[in-house]
Amino acid sequence: MRYPFVSLCLIMSTKKDIRRFSEDDLVQFFAQKGEATYRARQIYQWLWQKHAVSFEEMTNLSKDLRNFLNENFIINAVSISEMQISSDKTIKCAMKLHDNYVVESVLIPAGKRMTACISSQVGCSLTCKFCATGKLKRMRNLNADEIVDQVALVRDAAKQHHQLPLTNIVFMGMGEPLLNYSEVMRSIEKITSAEGLGMSPKRITLSTAGVAKMIHQMADEKVRFNVALSLHAATDEKRNSIMPINETNSLENLSAALNHFSDATGTRVTLEYIAFHNFNDSIDDAKQLVTFCKKVKAKINIIEYNPIDDGEFQQTTPERLDDFRKVLESNGIIVNVRRSRGKDIDAACGQLANKNKLSDVMTGLLKK
Repeated sequence: MRYPFVSLCLIMSTKKDIRRFSEDDLVQFFAQKGEATYRARQIYQWLWQKHAVSFEEMTNLSKDLRNFLNENFIINAVSISEMQISSDKTIKCAMKLHDNYVVESVLIPAGKRMTACISSQVGCSLTCKFCATGKLKRMRNLNADEIVDQVALVRDAAKQHHQLPLTNIVFMGMGEPLLNYSEVMRSIEKITSAEGLGMSPKRITLSTAGVAKMIHQMADEKVRFNVALSLHAATDEKRNSIMPINETNSLENLSAALNHFSDATGTRVTLEYIAFHNFNDSIDDAKQLVTFCKKVKAKINIIEYNPIDDGEFQQTTPERLDDFRKVLESNGIIVNVRRSRGKDIDAACGQLANKNKLSDVMTGLLKK
């Protein structure tokens, strides 16, 4: 798939972000400048495979060429501005962007399985009532390189703190990935490419609150990664009350989109269901979920809730969660229970960005 890039012919007077350009664009640019085109390929490898964040790191380039790159290009690299490590070894990072916005990324260890949970937007526009990110304004979409940076930094944290490689990636952090479709798809291309991080697409899960149109598009493009729907309620009435996006993406439309995705890709989707105490965790709620599952080829992840500060929603009890699970399993549904992680740190999605003071821009906008 080709993505739109700014023409390199415009570069001279203003520095441009070099990671916004394709390898072919760089080859063409160096050919026009009389440089060996293999240099462009070396630079591209440094940027995407070796994750260089400065031109000085590109040690197989001449000093003159590095100076030329510094004069004409920039690398808008992401950095870790704050890190919290939980007693269960979960690591949550506040990632500072070049314009001082802050997003969150999390490393979730489970034995030898090391999962990076990454963000796709600065803030979020969906205002789901149970999510701390919903209390942030959506400031902007992330670029593909900013998404890849998160993965690389969390990968490095896994090696440093756990001496293990990164094994999985979930787009479950801040933002709705399907509302930043082109950049998310481009980031996955870089993450899975041999010229990039070289990870298997089957190790990637994109989690969406439910944008039916874009689920259909992923199906038509036959993407090779996994898709999960943040469901959390199995009736339109109840889901509307906590997830406003459901008012324009009903459960009927979403079930049709998910089935189209499964048929087109041969991949079973996952339904994510946070169990909230006395809201969606009753036996009747479980039966409603069974009814929905009869319409969709899916497995279910029941997720223990990590409460946010306002206390409107709370984690269900172990007894209610167990009874809920038994109803599903007795109806032949594949169920996994995902335990809450990072309870002793700001682990709920959006909490760390809400509290982080290292970004004056974010803090100022939140006061508006």
